[in-house]
Parts: sequence; structure tokens; C-alpha cells
Amino acid sequence: MKAAYIKEEHEILRESLRKFLEKEAYPYFNEWEQDGLIPRSFWKKMGDLGYLCPWLGEEYGGFGADFGYSVVINEELEKVGTGLIGIGLHNDIVVPYIEQYGTAEQKKRWLPKCASGEIITAIAMTEPGAGSDLAGIKTSALRDGKDYIVNGEKTFITNGIQADLVLVVCKTDPKADPPHKGVSLLAVEKDTPGFTKGKKLNKIGLHSQDTAELIFEDARVPADNLIGKEGEGFYYLMKNLQQERLIVAIGGIAASERMLEITTQYVKERKAFGKSIASFQNTQFKLAELETEVEIGRTFLDRVVDSHIKGEDVVKEVSMAKWWVTDLTRKVAAECMHLHGGYGYMEEYEIARRYRDAPVSAIYAGSNEIMKQIIAKKMGLQ
Repeated sequence: MKAAYIKEEHEILRESLRKFLEKEAYPYFNEWEQDGLIPRSFWKKMGDLGYLCPWLGEEYGGFGADFGYSVVINEELEKVGTGLIGIGLHNDIVVPYIEQYGTAEQKKRWLPKCASGEIITAIAMTEPGAGSDLAGIKTSALRDGKDYIVNGEKTFITNGIQADLVLVVCKTDPKADPPHKGVSLLAVEKDTPGFTKGKKLNKIGLHSQDTAELIFEDARVPADNLIGKEGEGFYYLMKNLQQERLIVAIGGIAASERMLEITTQYVKERKAFGKSIASFQNTQFKLAELETEVEIGRTFLDRVVDSHIKGEDVVKEVSMAKWWVTDLTRKVAAECMHLHGGYGYMEEYEIARRYRDAPVSAIYAGSNEIMKQIIAKKMGLQ
């Protein structure tokens, strides 16, 4: 079923993006997985064709597109591989903080380059001792004249190696009570003295997505790089995390659909005992069950996206979509790999990569346990 928010212009975008990806991404993706990086040249090509931050205003290099365009872009990138998630993070998670809360000077300085691909962004929330508990972060940014002095360490940072601009979640008032009132957002540029990028982390999956540790040792950051108001960072995060979780759910459902597509094709071609394994009742029932669950997930997700576009409060529904879809993605990955038999365990088959990439979606953007806590709170159970 076609989503209500998808119009003719969205389908035109999808068709043009598919053609671009068939030429510029699909043939090279395995190479990128081996290299552990999406090349900057690909980011630049995306920017040249308007696929980066299309929702920005024309004055910043966008064309004022609605969120439906973001859905299409994220779906098509996911079909290539989950390792492209960093582009969605740049487009729909990091840059919106600058657009919504940045000063006129900050927007003029950074947004056009974010749209062109000259600037790759990241957001640094997680620390070695703080993940879903953002109020528990330790990274500090203390005012010193016209600067902030930043000290701390961040980890698991998507786009961390290539990022030119990092939004750092930090404590500008470490003594604030309650602690979340001391949290601020500070934009740190890559050449800032005292800011270093640690090793590129060796992950189970998402091999082409550069993920890094970031280290701040008396890093001197201009106070003009403060995003929004001091002490308001936690509230900005709570508001914008809903779109981040929605992006994760969109990727999860697209990945599930892709895995079903390649598995259905495989079982039709693979033969055992003289006939295709698609003719076995167990295969049919397994795929029928998965197809049904994915369709249910897609239908609910489309409804949530439609409400998000309309500006409705969908915190509970986004949390539901994030945990349910990503749990489903893991299930689909396991079942589809099993249906591939021994070949499913071979790296030359796409399902092996999908199986490796699926689990982390239940962890990042807030673990699924946190999603259930949010739902319970919205139900009046806390």
C-alpha cells in the first residue's frame, strides 16, 4: 500500500535517486565495506544533485522539501546498505539542530556546505560511561572569556572519522541540579586545538560506516559556537531525538523489505531434493509470516510518518515504531539467513552483511528498553 504522504514528486525523486545509486553506489559498496569508509567524493556527488539536506531553504542550498523526501532518500540508501546510515544522520539528525537552534551567522557559515557535501557532520552524545542516560554525561565545557574549554571523551560516534563539524553534548554547568539542566550543545570544528579523533572502531557490522572515538583535552572552542541557549541542550535533544528514532525505524523497515526480496528470489532458485525450496511448506509459511509482519510494520510506520509531517505529537508512536520495527528487522535477518542455508553464512551473499548490520538498530538512538520506558510513561504507568 502506498503511503498517503508520498506524492508524484516523491516518486520522481525516488526514480532519479535509484538511477544515481545504481551508477555511483551499488557497484562500489562492497569495496567501501572493505575500506571501512564511504568516500567523500560520494558525499560531494550527493550534494551536487540535491540529495543532502533537501529540506533546507533555498538560501542555504536546499529546496524546502518536506519530510517525505527524507523518507525516500533514507529508504533508497538503506537498500544499498545500512553502512550508508551516516548520510541520514547528517541530513535528518545533525543538521536540523543547526537550522532550528543556530544563529543567523552559524546558519550562513555552515548550512550551505552541509547541503553541498563540503561539510560532513556528526553528533557526539555517547561516552564510555554514558549512553542512553544523556543527563549522566561527563564531558565538560567551561567558559573562559570568549571560549569554552572542553574536556572529555566520546565514543561510538557515527561519521566520527570524516566529520568536519561535530555537535558535542557537554556539561556547561557540571553542578546543575537536576543534572540535565547543565547540558548544552557546542559545535566543534575538526581543526580545533585540543580536539583529536581516536581510532576508527572495529565493529561487527556497518563496516563502511566510519565510527570513532573523539577526545577533548583542553580544546578551546569559541563561545560563538554554542548552539541555542546554554543549559537548554537536553531539551533540544529530547525534541529532536524523535526524528532520529523515526529515521532508524524507516531504515529498519526498508532493510526488512530488502531481505525479504532477496530471500524470496533465492528460495525460488535454490533446489533441494529435486525441487525449489520455495515449494516446501515450511519455507512458504516462514516467508508468509515475515511478509505479513513487515507489511503491518510498514503500515504503522507510514501512519506515524504522516503524523510527524503534520506536526503532531507522536513521541509514544515513534518509540513504538523504533523498538518494534528494529526487533522485527533482527528477526527477519535471522530467518532469512537461515533460509539461505550454508550460503547465508558466506560473505559473498548480501544476507550475511544484512545479518551483521541488523542488531545495532535496536541499540542506537536510544535502546529498545528505553523506548519501552517512554511508552510506559506515556501510558501513565510511571
